[in-house]
Amino acid sequence: MFPTYFDFAATTPVDPKVAQAMAECLTLEGTFANPASRSHMFGWFAEEKVETARNQVAELVGADSREIVWTSGATESNNLALKGVFEKHGFSGHLITSATEHKAVLDVAAWLEKHGVHVTYLLPNEHGFIDAGQVADAIQADTRMVSIMHVNNETGAVNDIPEIGALLADKEIIFHVDGAQSIAKVAVNVEALKIDLLSISAHKFYGPKGVGALYVRRAVKEQLVAQIHGGGHERGLRSGTLATHQLVGMGLACELATDVIAEGQRIGALRDQLWQGIRDLPNVRSNVALQYCSPNHLNVCFSGVDGETLLLALNEVAISTGSACTSASVEPSYVLKAMGLSNDDAHSSLRISLGRFTTEGEVKAAVAHIKKTVKALQSAA
Repeated sequence: MFPTYFDFAATTPVDPKVAQAMAECLTLEGTFANPASRSHMFGWFAEEKVETARNQVAELVGADSREIVWTSGATESNNLALKGVFEKHGFSGHLITSATEHKAVLDVAAWLEKHGVHVTYLLPNEHGFIDAGQVADAIQADTRMVSIMHVNNETGAVNDIPEIGALLADKEIIFHVDGAQSIAKVAVNVEALKIDLLSISAHKFYGPKGVGALYVRRAVKEQLVAQIHGGGHERGLRSGTLATHQLVGMGLACELATDVIAEGQRIGALRDQLWQGIRDLPNVRSNVALQYCSPNHLNVCFSGVDGETLLLALNEVAISTGSACTSASVEPSYVLKAMGLSNDDAHSSLRISLGRFTTEGEVKAAVAHIKKTVKALQSAA
């Protein structure tokens, strides 16, 4: 039997409605054509589907559809945002980011450093998130960009994006946000949050893998250099044949996610129920207080119990030690280390993430299984 899925932060299953809409764009009987083929009706219909999807993405984040650039996912979006801006300016200037960003930002920042960009890495505050005061203190005369993720992929900590956006609004500093973990989990409006560049990935909110977008504020477009060339697609910012079926799937996933607040309240209540069920275990604590977290996340330290051993023993639930992109590593989580956890406590921490299809019955069963397993391992230690 398969374990119950509690790893929605790694990826979400495609919503059945999304899968059906995608299937209708694959065969001769459907809308399968190249959207760039404007010499016949097949291409026109495909282009219409793509632009409908672009509108759906834009509506979810409060943007104009002309500000949505298709990519293969948040990793490519992050690369386009950071490399695109600094290449435009000859790899000069200063970047502010955080030590707890996804590797898709940290590895790009390291690459930019090798090309001459000065990078400041902020550490999270005592609550596990980055606040506007830290950003203000780090700003220098040549600061060109601030790149801070909205929701941390490992801990669920929600960074102070509204205040950071307000801080930067009257400055000539580009504000990039990795929104991979926040879209459809917390409300995101690029105008209200004063975001200039926003990275989006469809597979984090019940859309297909391999497709995403970068929101590019019109005022910033001229400060961005394309990283993929060959055809001038996406208003010159990202070349490549558009995958109609993937874009249709992403667009519908955005449409289905419009009631973010109501869904977040339901999932958050289940997350809280799960935590209440295990919080009284000896030496167990949440690494980030729940009021500072996305409703989907719970990162728990089972101090004194090896995380890998616990992960293997918890065979009735599918959870993880941290980011899916670094789960093969035996090193302790760099995110938890940056928050001040010891190597042992970082190794003893697990990420539990819930989603749209999580049920109360699954939560109750998970609580019972986790309590039984942890107590057995603690007794054997």
